[in-house]
Amino acid sequence: MNKNDPQFMAQKIRAQYMEKKSTELDELRELDAKVKRPANVFAYVFGSISAIVMGAGMSLVMTDIGSALGLGNAMIPGIVIGVVGMIMALVNYPMYKGILNSRKNKYGDKILKLSEKLMDN
Repeated sequence: MNKNDPQFMAQKIRAQYMEKKSTELDELRELDAKVKRPANVFAYVFGSISAIVMGAGMSLVMTDIGSALGLGNAMIPGIVIGVVGMIMALVNYPMYKGILNSRKNKYGDKILKLSEKLMDN
């Protein structure tokens, strides 16, 4: 069937308005996403912020931005800010695993029951 065929286009548009029946597999996928998504979003956001903080510290140490900001010697504040960013980056993964494990504990029973039901069929 040609993509420009009117019948094909009509079926494609019609499919958008048909009610999709939710299956148990769809429910299992949604539960899995409900477990993983908050941990992933946290890890990406917190990791990005920690990289920006560490980069700001490095910029203070390696450039003359400190003098533009009115700091006489930007080495010490730059090192402190960079180390804070590094510490944030180091604790990102353990925090991610903690969030993921707590979500797994919360939804694990539902996921196991539903997956057992699907595997038995």
